[in-house]
Amino acid sequence: MGAVQLETEDQDLVFITSDAQLLRFGADTVRPQGRAAAGMAGIRLSPRASVAWFGAVDPVADSESDPQAETSAFVVVIVAGSSWILLGTGSASIKVTPYAEFPPKGCAIGGVRCHRFLKGEDIFVFAWAGCGPARGATAAGISV
Repeated sequence: MGAVQLETEDQDLVFITSDAQLLRFGADTVRPQGRAAAGMAGIRLSPRASVAWFGAVDPVADSESDPQAETSAFVVVIVAGSSWILLGTGSASIKVTPYAEFPPKGCAIGGVRCHRFLKGEDIFVFAWAGCGPARGATAAGISV
């Protein structure tokens, strides 16, 4: 899970779930609530699913960025693996998708599919959305 402090209300709140769903909606659609409130529903989860990542992304900054400039594009990074293999010892698949490919929706509903699990995959090892480029490295420090 996560917590964010918004710079502006123009930002999107983004949920990525363990069952490969992504939901984004504008922070301005969330009503402020007092201390006695029970909170709000962010995303509707399917049985046995959990939120793998939560954060905020600025879609205005993404739309103003140069589409040819790799460093300014917002991306969604998903790393999928297997729950029955010790983390870091098995193979994993990595998918990097432009953030703009995921349509905004309302809160308290299910998301859109953000990854198709391959044979032997059933969990997200890592999920993140933010300003790219996304870079990764192996345990030995070799970039992937």
